[in-house]
This record gives sequence, structure tokens and C-alpha cells, in this order.
Amino acid sequence: MKRFLLLLALCPSLFAAQPNVILIMADDFGYECVTANGGESYQTPNLDRLAANGMRFEHCYSQPLCTPTRVQLMTGKYNVRNYLNFGTLVRTETTFAHLLKQAGYATGICGKWQLGHEKDSPQHFGFDESLLWQQTRRPPRYANPGLELNGEEREYPKGSYGPTLINDFALDFVTRHKEKPFFLYYPMILTHDPYQPTPDSPDWDTRISSEAKQRDVKHFAEMVAYMDKMIGRLDTKLGELGIRDNTLLMFIGDNGTGRGATSRFKGADFPGGKGSTTHGGHHVPFIASWPAVMKQGRVNRDLISCADFLPTLCAAAGVPVPAGLDGISFLPQLKGEPGTPREAIYMWYSPRQSKDLTVKELAFDHEHKLYRTGELYDLRADAQEKTPLTGDHPARAKLQAVLDQYKDARPVALDRQFEQSGAGKKKKGKKNNP
Repeated sequence: MKRFLLLLALCPSLFAAQPNVILIMADDFGYECVTANGGESYQTPNLDRLAANGMRFEHCYSQPLCTPTRVQLMTGKYNVRNYLNFGTLVRTETTFAHLLKQAGYATGICGKWQLGHEKDSPQHFGFDESLLWQQTRRPPRYANPGLELNGEEREYPKGSYGPTLINDFALDFVTRHKEKPFFLYYPMILTHDPYQPTPDSPDWDTRISSEAKQRDVKHFAEMVAYMDKMIGRLDTKLGELGIRDNTLLMFIGDNGTGRGATSRFKGADFPGGKGSTTHGGHHVPFIASWPAVMKQGRVNRDLISCADFLPTLCAAAGVPVPAGLDGISFLPQLKGEPGTPREAIYMWYSPRQSKDLTVKELAFDHEHKLYRTGELYDLRADAQEKTPLTGDHPARAKLQAVLDQYKDARPVALDRQFEQSGAGKKKKGKKNNP
């Protein structure tokens, strides 16, 4: 510690160059929902503005479900290596919060947790401060919510709205830490069902229980608009604080749009594909804005995996990247440089919400997708993967080589831990709601 303080005293500019980092992730919000991407159903003016002045990525991919994505995003590893079961992040894992905290960043998280019920979970995984939903319990999340502030259960006054409270925390966090580098991870609770009115809706009702089975899809558009409003509110605060230029702000979705919400995308209907390994289930929006570095708007077509965010954040902060990751830094692309784009993305997907241990393994590039079971699809002509290609095809050998890299990557001990935990013994019909 003394050596660290001496270095800081001798080199006061060392940390001045480190950017603030904010990573926002919407819940159940697919690529087709952003107007800048070609969406036609919703209003996303703040996201569109960030894209116009920053970088909009056309080929970013998550996992098809929330917890698998969160684990992969936070650890930089494919699920094959460290995914235990739905609702859990194995406590021996190192997250991007650990790494940035060690580099002197103030770290905070606000929004949806769903990674372990322990009271100290966020702090254990590297976050100094937290305001979360679904940490120690599962109360309402929208109107009249129950949240956990630094692990302590809190109830809020009648008429309050969870997404606004969480946004208030984000604004307060960046305000209090504006004098030093900070990292804020903001996994939003919008736009997950139940689809309900927001405070900006004509039929906003302060008496509603937000976990009631209200699924009127007309409210989805209102929830999208409110989510976009909260992003604009945070962006404006950064400007008011005078720290916007050196703040790297990134926005992604955690998986495809929820089923039941059909959107218009580039002139056609696009049904929500959450949970599916077709592109509709894991093709998500990704927009990055960093005014000090990005001087004009750009569109990027490189393949980006949610595993790539951890090494990118480390590179941006000047933090050594741990060994054994599957992610590849895209920091050069953010700077307008070619970088080292991926040739393909690998996926190991198993929700593990019941005794069904079905695993889907696949690898894909811009044009083709190959499953471990042998089905090969042309993604340009058959996006819904209805008809596998037959016969020899050059893409098969390329993608099979990717699959072969991970054929022995699953730790036997992890599956044994899953069986011993009892997570695989839940009765049918008692699944967690993702």
C-alpha cells in the first residue's frame, strides 16, 4: 500500500487518464428494439443520439437468457467453464469489478442482481456500493418495489417506481465519485415482463403489485421509452458534472426480447426470441460512447461476445488482463483502429433451472452457425434455422474447429457441484422466473 501511495504522489496524472466506465444492460431487450438499428416500434432517442455520436455495433451477441449472460459478461469466460445454475455466480470467480477495484476505481452496481442470495454477494464480487432487486428475496420490482441497499432490505414509499429509484442511485454514485475514476455496472430491471404502466403512462397506477401477471404488451413500448429516458437522465448528469468526455458509456441487452412482444424491424414483424439459440434470442444491441476518444459516429460489423467486455474494460483502465479468459478486447475498435476482430463466437448454453440438463453447443460467424449435433445453417438465407444445409460446406470445417477447442472445457467438478447443490432436483413447474 505504501508503494502504491508513493507512486500516486510521484505521478498524479497516472489516474487522471483513466476513464470512468459505465456499463448499462437492459433486461430482455433485443437488437430489433433500437430505432438506430432499424427498429420501427419504439422511441429510443437517447440511445439513437449516443449511437450517432459514438459507435453502434451490429453484431453483438449475448447468451439467450439473463443469468448465463450475466455470468459470462462479468467473468469474461464462456459458460462452459464456470456456469453452475440459474441464479448463481460461483463465489470463487473473479469479476470485472474486482479488477477495476484493485486498480483504484470506485465500484458500484444498481439494478437486477439474480446471482446469489447472500447478503454480501455484490461486495464479495467487488462492488463497493449496491442498490439491487432480487438479491436476498424476490419482491415487486416496478411499482412499490422492494430493493436491497448494500445488502439491507428496504421498502419504498407508496407510489415509488423501481427503475427511477435505481436511476437515482446511479446519479448519486457518479456525483459522489466524480473526482476519481469510477466503474458503475447498471443492469437495468426494465424491460422485463410483467408489462405494466410506467409513471409516464396514462394509466399509471400506484396501487399495482409489479409482480402480478399483467402482460398487456401495449405497455412494453412505454417501458422501452422509460428505459431510454433513464439513460438520457444519466447521460445529462455526466455532462452537468463535467465528466462526460472521459466517461466510457456502453449499453447492451442481456438477451433477446421477451416472447410475446412482437416488434417491427426493417419493415417486417420480429417476434421476441428470448431463450432461443436462433439470432433472435441472443443478438443484442450494443452502443458505446466516449467523447474524448470517439470524435465521430461509426458503425462496426465485428463479432462481439458478451465475454469480450471484461478484457475491454481492463484495457481501457490500464489493468492487466487475467489469463484463462475467452473474451477478446475490442478497445482498439472503440478508438477507431482495426483491432483483432473475432472470426467466430462459441456458445455453451444450458439454463439449468430444473432437472433438465440439456446443453446446446454452437459456433457461428457472420454467415453460418454450426451446432455440436451437426446441424449447419445459412444465417443470411435462414435466420430462423428451419432447414439445415446438407453435404460438404467450407463453413463446416471452420466452425467445427471452433467447437473442437472447447470439447473438454467443461470442468467435471462443476457438474458434480451442480448435482450436489440440489439445483437440479427442483420439481417440474417450480422454475425461477428469468
